[in-house]
Amino acid sequence: MADLSVNIGKLQLKNPVMTASGTFGYGLEFADFVNLEDIGGIIVKGTTLKPREGNPYPRMAETPQGMLNCVGLQNKGVDYFCEHIYPQIKDIRTNMIVNVSGSCCEDYAECAARINELERIPAIELNISCPNVKQGGMAFGVTAEGASAVVKAVRKAYDKTLIVKLSPNVTNVADIARSVEDAGADSVSLINTLMGMAIDIEKRRPVLSIATGGLSGPAVKPVALRMVWQVAQAVKIPVVGLGGIMNARDAIEFLLAGASAIEIGTANFIDPAVTVKVARGIDEYLERHGCRSVREIIGALGE
Repeated sequence: MADLSVNIGKLQLKNPVMTASGTFGYGLEFADFVNLEDIGGIIVKGTTLKPREGNPYPRMAETPQGMLNCVGLQNKGVDYFCEHIYPQIKDIRTNMIVNVSGSCCEDYAECAARINELERIPAIELNISCPNVKQGGMAFGVTAEGASAVVKAVRKAYDKTLIVKLSPNVTNVADIARSVEDAGADSVSLINTLMGMAIDIEKRRPVLSIATGGLSGPAVKPVALRMVWQVAQAVKIPVVGLGGIMNARDAIEFLLAGASAIEIGTANFIDPAVTVKVARGIDEYLERHGCRSVREIIGALGE
């Protein structure tokens, strides 16, 4: 078996496969289907400073080669997470990572500070695709200035591995990546969902309750792969790739494009054991190509 271990900053992963936030619950929901400790990292659902109800139903819709969602970060808040969820997941022997969201820099920083106190949470992933209420609802991640501001605020409050999840709904994703690197990010992950829409032609209404939602699944993979490739060349920090990864072949494409690790999202709804199958498939590929370590193929894309 090849060496599948990779590092994301100070974070050590036994293999490069992680779960994408919002698609794997808190990990516990999948324990009957897969050995959680065989996964390189589990990124739990988005957590905010205060509880959030999320958006009205319907908030999910199937599309060709993908799905739309507008769940709206429904969660019971960071205090509930610390008191009730953390005790249940802290002894799982893999990297349990919390996805942090907010509506202003202060909320992000305070949420991160509380998670910083949890000994068995070695990293957070910062969702900067959230609307900035102080800037009229524009997402933090769509400008270099907005992205930098929230990362700087969190960096002051959080001293473990900080992964920043980038929005694809931007003009130049490499500029945003460089801005968060300069602000203190240890890694970037991309892409978050693409904005999309579905319409019910009989009712002449949007399918989703708030009209638009995030598109994920195989349909977004070519866009995600292109952006990961661009960002990997633009920054010195590790890149985590995600977007439409359904199998080991998809994952290997992202690694070749420069990702040090990958996240699997929508595929978890189709096959709850897909993560370990992808890790096994990466190992088989490495063996077939005479590679001793997965690190040999990271960024190894030929001209």
